[in-house]
Amino acid sequence: MTEAPRRATFREVFAIAEFRALWFAEIFSIFGDQMARVALSVLVFQETRSATLTGLTYALTYAPSLIGGILLTGLADRFPRRNVMVMVDIIRALLIALIAIPGVPLWVMCVLVASATLLNPVFKAAQLAMLPDILEGERFITGMAIRNITTQSAQLAGFAGGGALIASFDPRVALAIDAATFVLSAVLLRTGVMSRPAAAAKNEKSSFFSSIGQGSALLFSDSGLRALLLFTWLMGLLPVYDGIAAPYVDVFGGGSTAVGLVLASDPLGSVLGAFIYTRWVSPAVRPKLPGLLSLAAAVPLLLCYLQPGLVTSLMLFIVSGGLGTVALMQATASLTLAVPDSNRAQVMGLSNTGLTTVVGLSPLIGGLITDAIGPQLTVAAFGTAGLLLAVPLAISWHRNIAHSPERWIPGDTTPSNRA
Repeated sequence: MTEAPRRATFREVFAIAEFRALWFAEIFSIFGDQMARVALSVLVFQETRSATLTGLTYALTYAPSLIGGILLTGLADRFPRRNVMVMVDIIRALLIALIAIPGVPLWVMCVLVASATLLNPVFKAAQLAMLPDILEGERFITGMAIRNITTQSAQLAGFAGGGALIASFDPRVALAIDAATFVLSAVLLRTGVMSRPAAAAKNEKSSFFSSIGQGSALLFSDSGLRALLLFTWLMGLLPVYDGIAAPYVDVFGGGSTAVGLVLASDPLGSVLGAFIYTRWVSPAVRPKLPGLLSLAAAVPLLLCYLQPGLVTSLMLFIVSGGLGTVALMQATASLTLAVPDSNRAQVMGLSNTGLTTVVGLSPLIGGLITDAIGPQLTVAAFGTAGLLLAVPLAISWHRNIAHSPERWIPGDTTPSNRA
């Protein structure tokens, strides 16, 4: 009889040296990245006085990752993942360091920014694919929760740190610090993470271009994997309130402080949701919950049909953000563990690419709808769409759990004596 999985604690996960190295490397990189985004925006606007060019440069810190997520993440299956991460860090450090050189033309700066962004999904896919090798059993989902809590904090600190630093120094200083964080990340990974062979055996590797479609074929041919993938994408749709924060608070006569509160509501909900989920939800129950959590995340947004006030809206956004985060976290964890290791990085790259695309399109579409019907009804409409889309996915996931519980609900494989 399979032993029921036990709950892993934060302390137990942090006791693993490899996880600490991976965690610190990610935190430093995220902090530097967010600070660099602020610096780039300020630097480009100072030199061009063009809001259009400033927005274009900022978009280049995100947009090329879509291409990298589709075309390049398979490299983390074909080559040792630690080596891939170290190489990506070194290349990104060099590219950002070049941007920091005074006198670099704007077009060169744009090319360098786009090139660095292109590599971001490769690093993240390699990291997520490696995590189950480092954290066994229920330690994996606890590690995912730790990542979620701390990356949200690092993003907020990076934005705040970038603003404070640039207020006192040249924006290029922040870019130089970003380059240094990549170097530090590479050192931590090289010295703190064990070298493992490539996941795809040499005699199993197909050509580079034919391997690109393997992850998609694997995901969409399996109803369980497909449901998990679509859960992750769906959760990028709901926080439309972030993209329309300014018009939303304008309904109440709110200013920049109120906008900041709306923007902070989702990360606050994420931190609270991840902590509560790993602390009090039974490990044996968690794999069954992505469908219910996705449905529940959409429900608070429906209350915006009632035209709630600002304080009530913030509470709704916090609850929706927390439920959406744990739905995304569990769907990602179940997806990561269910796919073959030889395709894991490419699958995680596709999952994150789709999520990034939805997160980018959601505020764009939300802005257009807001101009027509107002911000509160727009948020409610997105909640309705999220609920309707989640229903068939939840039904599909319930059927997969009922048909093959042993595939989706693993027993406890966490060694009790591991340090």
